[in-house]
Amino acid sequence: MTPIAVTIAGSDSSGGAGIQADLKTFAALRVYGASVITALTAQNTMGVQGIHDVPAAFVLAQIESVLSDLAVTAVKIGMLSQVETIVAVAEGLARHAGGIPIVLDPVMVATSGDRLITDEAVAALRQHLLPLADLVTPNLPELGCLIDEPPADSENAAVAQGRRLLTLGARAALIKGGHADGTESIDHLMGADGTMRRFSAARIPTRNSHGTGCTLSAAVAAGLARGLPLAESVAQAKRYVTAAIASADTVPVGRGHGPVHHFHALWR
Repeated sequence: MTPIAVTIAGSDSSGGAGIQADLKTFAALRVYGASVITALTAQNTMGVQGIHDVPAAFVLAQIESVLSDLAVTAVKIGMLSQVETIVAVAEGLARHAGGIPIVLDPVMVATSGDRLITDEAVAALRQHLLPLADLVTPNLPELGCLIDEPPADSENAAVAQGRRLLTLGARAALIKGGHADGTESIDHLMGADGTMRRFSAARIPTRNSHGTGCTLSAAVAAGLARGLPLAESVAQAKRYVTAAIASADTVPVGRGHGPVHHFHALWR
């Protein structure tokens, strides 16, 4: 059976993040990728120049088209900037995605620093999507935003915030440490049952990190689509994105924050 993952996210016109990053990641990890586009962005490596949201009813129509036909084995959710869109996605998944693992990447701020989501949308995400998520993958600023606290300033604080996040309904959280200090980038996989695993990799000095969060969450979804357990999917995803960052400078794109190299195993 062909593993199939669907990404529900915004389009990045420069190709480094969002839908484009997700589909590249799925392909690199031997998973067929389908997509539901929630927004179009005028975007490049320098920043986000504009966002055009897809009407919520059409987002729902895309979900119904894909999930009523394709035997989807994992769902990845990325950028959702409008309350109506979040509600539509929750409705579509509740209706059609029973039993399919769902990875929620709460995209709120671009690598360039541009804000991508409203405060009202954050509240709607907490209410409607966190309870559906098998895994939520916030970085430290996103984690703070989700629980309405300042970003954690230490590993212990991040773990404590992760536990508070899990009380909102997700079955597991991957707290990403890319925004922390130190020579290692440390992620914590935390289960609602109290389990925790720590994943670390050497921090790689590069400005070409555009799409890192999208790529990591898509890689986890790819593992789940192939039937891997959650912890193994996270371990695979961590190795994949670390190698993609390490190879980013070999394929320079644009004048700002270039993308990671999704196909580092195939060409340089």
